[in-house]
Amino acid sequence: MTKTVTTRYDVAEHLRTPEEMAAYLEACLEEADGDAAFIAKALGDIARAKGMTQVARDAGLSRESLYKALSGDRAPSFDTILKVVNALGIKLHAEAVRA
Repeated sequence: MTKTVTTRYDVAEHLRTPEEMAAYLEACLEEADGDAAFIAKALGDIARAKGMTQVARDAGLSRESLYKALSGDRAPSFDTILKVVNALGIKLHAEAVRA
């Protein structure tokens, strides 16, 4: 019997273009159901795809604090989210919800 070898799936390895990154974040926003830590984790995935060191530099944060903020273990401040979104080159927008 042969053993099946598996590897851990890392979405960051598949986020290659700004369009893919934006689509991933949009999908996560739709699925988050108000979970800010889930959105922070999604932003962390995108930041890893772009390179954490560069994103941290562009956001004006230390690399360590960026990892902590986007780990998904806690909800970072909205100020941090805005800095990261700006550093990632992603634009947030609002849309009315139709009931």
